[in-house]
Amino acid sequence: MKAKTLFTRPTWLITASLTVGVAAGVQAYDGTQCQTPGDCWEPKPGYPEKVAGSKYDPKHDPEEINKQSESIKAMEARNAKRVQHLKKTGKFE
Repeated sequence: MKAKTLFTRPTWLITASLTVGVAAGVQAYDGTQCQTPGDCWEPKPGYPEKVAGSKYDPKHDPEEINKQSESIKAMEARNAKRVQHLKKTGKFE
């Protein structure tokens, strides 16, 4: 006589199909409602439609924002001097 196993063929098939079905369902839903592929950002409840003037407005200081553009201009001026020096001497310093 054959010894009975814990899983018979029909039970094994049902278990495998349920596992695959649950795994596919978990991968398909990520908790967002995408309007277009890759555009799935959703605000949290209570987040305003317009950020300016709300408590979420970062209120950046214009002087702090201009610091980066000023440093870029200075960097470009230094690089222009380096190129002039390169043309005169052949050394890039």
